[in-house]
Amino acid sequence: MAAASASASTVSALSNHVAAGRLFAAIDALPPCSSSYLLPPSLYASLLRLAASRRSLAAARRVASHLASSSSSSPSTSRSSTPTFLFNRAIESLAACGSLADARELFEAMPHRDGGSWNAIISASSRARHQAEAFSLFADMNSLGIRPKDVTLASVLACCAEWLDLHGAQQLHGHIAKRDLQSNVILGTALVDVYGKCHLLVDARRAFDGILQPNDISWNVIIRRYLLAGMGDMAVQMFFSMVEAGVRPLVYTVTHAMLACRDNCALKEGRCIHAFILRHGYEHHVHVRSSVVDMYAKCGAIDAAQRLFNLAPMKDVVMSTSIVSGLASCGRTADAKRVFDGMEQRNLVSWNAMLTGYVRSKNLIGALDLFQQMRQETKELDAVTLVSVLNACTGLLDLGKGEELHAFAFKCGLLSYPFLMNALVRMYSKCGCLRSAEQFLLFEMGSERDRYSWNSLISGYERHSMGEMALHALREMQSEAKPSQSTFSSALAACANIFLLKHGKQIHAYMIRNGYEIDDILRSALVDMYSKCRLFDYSTRIFELGLSHDVTLWNCMVFGCAYNGQGDYGLELFEEMRKQGIRPDFATFLGALVSCICEGHVGLGRSYFTLMTDEYSIIPRVEHYECMIELFGKHGHMVELEDFVDHMPFEPTTAMWLRIFDCCREYRNRKLGERAAQRINDSKPLTPVRYVEPTLDYECSGSDDAEPMAFCSGGEN
Repeated sequence: MAAASASASTVSALSNHVAAGRLFAAIDALPPCSSSYLLPPSLYASLLRLAASRRSLAAARRVASHLASSSSSSPSTSRSSTPTFLFNRAIESLAACGSLADARELFEAMPHRDGGSWNAIISASSRARHQAEAFSLFADMNSLGIRPKDVTLASVLACCAEWLDLHGAQQLHGHIAKRDLQSNVILGTALVDVYGKCHLLVDARRAFDGILQPNDISWNVIIRRYLLAGMGDMAVQMFFSMVEAGVRPLVYTVTHAMLACRDNCALKEGRCIHAFILRHGYEHHVHVRSSVVDMYAKCGAIDAAQRLFNLAPMKDVVMSTSIVSGLASCGRTADAKRVFDGMEQRNLVSWNAMLTGYVRSKNLIGALDLFQQMRQETKELDAVTLVSVLNACTGLLDLGKGEELHAFAFKCGLLSYPFLMNALVRMYSKCGCLRSAEQFLLFEMGSERDRYSWNSLISGYERHSMGEMALHALREMQSEAKPSQSTFSSALAACANIFLLKHGKQIHAYMIRNGYEIDDILRSALVDMYSKCRLFDYSTRIFELGLSHDVTLWNCMVFGCAYNGQGDYGLELFEEMRKQGIRPDFATFLGALVSCICEGHVGLGRSYFTLMTDEYSIIPRVEHYECMIELFGKHGHMVELEDFVDHMPFEPTTAMWLRIFDCCREYRNRKLGERAAQRINDSKPLTPVRYVEPTLDYECSGSDDAEPMAFCSGGEN
């Protein structure tokens, strides 16, 4: 025989090396590339498997070269002494070691090819993400009349999934249907995957239902595709169907089901899956434990999440990040920070979760301090990091720090993210730097600006009493973006602030014509606008459109009553709120006190002030104390006024003392008036004052016929 076997001693030595896993010793023991030293096929196959498992390209090349040399040395009149299947294994091994070029070169040099050869090179091209090459090889295979196997078709479908080539996938689906292979589990699963990646979940489900006996991988693919498509409810439903069908889920399938429960806040279903995990022993997998903790944390069951976290024998960065995020989102930033500080390893997601928690809980100084710590410990950051820090600057009205972050984002090349650019517009707008906000929106954002960008600018104009500019920005916005309800809320507030009734009516009519839902926020803005523009009947009609438990809407109506001299009606509304179980806030009590001032209900106002702290545990603000001083002083209750001032938890402001001084002058309370004058003069005003009984003349100009004055320049005459 032209190609004799290698010596028994050589074969034995090679077998021993291969069996012991000594790859390079086996390679060194290979005989020279000659037909007289051809090894047994099983030994070649073992060598190729060992080379692939070690990812040793050099070893795979050596074995492939040995095969090719042995084949080329055979007489031209005879068939190759090297079996074709060994060449196929060599192609797979070279591809597994990362050299598609070597695999393709060996494929082209093969003396004979079979279906397995084409499948090996097509699969190799697919795994190496050389989709064009895989398609070209598949076309060549078809043109030669070689029928592809199911694994070959699955490889080409994987290319379609990678490229999101829906047209190619549909053509292959037609080819599969023509050969009546839809029920094949490999091909059916591949079709589910490609349709899912192309966001055709109806077609993916149809392909899944066509599989006669879907295996655990098939179920995993359809559940994962539902999860990634944002259809968590369907992912959970399919998981339960899988369990009912008696198929044991993969670890990743269980993880996907828990993530679906998390995304849908499906705590009840999550508890059921958790029970399944405990019954079937999945809790030992760290990914499953992390997903369970994450589900409980995101669904609001933070105590359960923390118990599981504390019991976990191993706490990886994913699980720790989940509990940090959950605690922070619940406002328990101190607990979150303790877990965060105890983490052995932190990633970017961990830092971002802690930053976001600080911002949500309004611990803005803590967010900035954490960012400084982050910059010292890691160089990693992304647009999410900068948005969190920008939001902290916005809340603190720290324009200087915000401008530094703007420059830093530009330096890092992160300004291409629209949500970061919107955060910059919001920061400039809220900090009152409207010119910078406008220039950034119009000249820097370009086509990236959206309605959120415009909303930030419009609300910034409204907040800083630039109503005309807010309405101008609204007109500009309408040429390129559809206004939202938030847009009109800011625009109506701008109309209210500058009493533009005509424009307010136009906005109201526009919303009705274009089918906008007039929710409680817009009703509040309309009530406020019509009240301030003295069209009280319209305010009442809008308020009475439907029953609402929104405290802001009731507050706007109570204030609107006070603005329009309808204080008694406002007080009736206040009492009606309490009857309906709507909890008043500090603004509600402020409106009630203003109504009491308008109507002269001193005793009622005093009882409301007490009720605010005693029943609702609302700490009075400066505005409430100002209202009480105005209530007592305006209606001449000087004894109550003096007692109220004596028991205030802080020293009255200069503005309060000025109002007290005027009331004392009007109602002749010398003792409190002189005390007020002393406090005013202690604040070193431009014009010092002195208290003189109202029956006496005030000598400010030295003229006998000078008008009586409460405020006089200079000291005693």
